[in-house]
Amino acid sequence: QVQLVESGGGLVQAGDSLRLSCAGSGRAFSSYIMGWFRQAPGKEREFVAAIYWSVDSISYADSVKGRFTISRDNAKNTVYLQMNSLKSEDTAVYYCAARSSGSSWTRPDYWGQGTQVTVSS
Repeated sequence: QVQLVESGGGLVQAGDSLRLSCAGSGRAFSSYIMGWFRQAPGKEREFVAAIYWSVDSISYADSVKGRFTISRDNAKNTVYLQMNSLKSEDTAVYYCAARSSGSSWTRPDYWGQGTQVTVSS
């Protein structure tokens, strides 16, 4: 069992930066592929970024590429999402997710409770 708790959301202005954190508890955190998703009002949840066990394998949605950076610290059981040059369209609830190699992002093994990010223009 893995529990995920996000933090770091808030209200910022366009162009500002935020860093989200996702703290994991439970066994074998480092064995999970970690991802960030977001859901804006009235829209479906969408993929933002993912990081595998090694930082050599990272993927981003096109909409955030070049602005967001995902990283992980397995010693702290934490995954981060550094968000720079924020835009109003980045406003959403951001969720952390974990999946094993046998799962997919359509049905990850675990979800966090979400943290709100609001970007004012």
